Amino acid sequence: MLVAKKVLFIALVVLIQASSAPKTILFFGDSLTAGYGSSPEEAFPALIEQQFNKSETKVRIVNAGVSGETSAGGLGRIDWILKQPIDIFVLELGANDGLRGLPVEATRQNLQSIIDKVKTKYPKAKIVLTGMMVPPNMGQDYSNKFKNLFPELAKKNNLTLMPFLLDGVAGNPKLNIADGIHPNPQGHKIVAGNLFKILEKLI
Repeated sequence: MLVAKKVLFIALVVLIQASSAPKTILFFGDSLTAGYGSSPEEAFPALIEQQFNKSETKVRIVNAGVSGETSAGGLGRIDWILKQPIDIFVLELGANDGLRGLPVEATRQNLQSIIDKVKTKYPKAKIVLTGMMVPPNMGQDYSNKFKNLFPELAKKNNLTLMPFLLDGVAGNPKLNIADGIHPNPQGHKIVAGNLFKILEKLI
């Protein structure tokens, strides 16, 4: 009886420690995630960490953004990234595929493979997919297929979808650096605020 009580006590301690441990949120993306044109501390992943800390919810943020990354490049490094345990996986890739006019179906397959690898390695991890758009000069048909790619993947895989990562930021010169593509620190604050509302519900 005494042994059983000790085992139960140890199990409860482990459970409490696990529930109070900081959740790990991994941001897997390209230059938007990396914070190109801004410092890492000004990029939206770091700002989201600050917002969680203010709400007294401790999280561990991993910024795995690489400037210039395509969906194929992401697929090539995902196994290495997944060596660390995660609770939430934010997938922000595809923008460079679109800007280069790469086949939408190839992007779809690469993103699906990344999603499959995350689900296989960490079945309990929650996945957030951030949608992107391409400039209209890519052609209406391509633009529509690219835009629809993200909600289709989210629905198929039962993911949490952020319809457009740069909502409220894209196209505003005051919120982007000189290239008109990457958010400046003020733009990152808006992206962080929008994405934080989604992540807060998942923690």
